[in-house]
Amino acid sequence: MIKVTCPLYVTLSRVKSKDKKISINLNTYRNLYHYTNNEVKKKYLEIVRKQLEGVIIDTPVEVTYRVYKASRRKLDKMNVISITSKYLMDAITQLECWEDDNDDFIKTETIMPTEIDRERPRVEVFIKSI
Repeated sequence: MIKVTCPLYVTLSRVKSKDKKISINLNTYRNLYHYTNNEVKKKYLEIVRKQLEGVIIDTPVEVTYRVYKASRRKLDKMNVISITSKYLMDAITQLECWEDDNDDFIKTETIMPTEIDRERPRVEVFIKSI
C-alpha cells in the first residue's frame, strides 16, 4: 500500500505582488483562469513528486481518501476530493508510476470520514493494488 500526503492548497510565487494561495477544491478550480490552473497543477506535481518518484504501482488499484481539515467549520469534502483526485491521478500518470488512470486501472475510490488536524490540514490518499 502506498500513502500520499496531498495539500489542501498550494502557494504560487509572484514577482510584483504577494504570493497567491490557491485552495485545492472544485469551487476554486472552476473559477481559475486556465493559465493559473496550469501553474497550480505544476506546483501540485512538484509537491507529490517527492513522494512518488521512482515508485511503480501495480494496477488495478483501490484508492482511499481521508481529509484532515484545520477547523470544525463545515466542509463539502467532495469539492476537495474531486480536485485532489484529478490532480493526483494525473501526477501519478505523468510520473509514470502506472500506465493510466482510467477505469481499467482504478477500480474503486473510497472516501473516509473527515478528521480535524489543526496543525497539519491535508488529504491522505492510500493506493492499494488488488
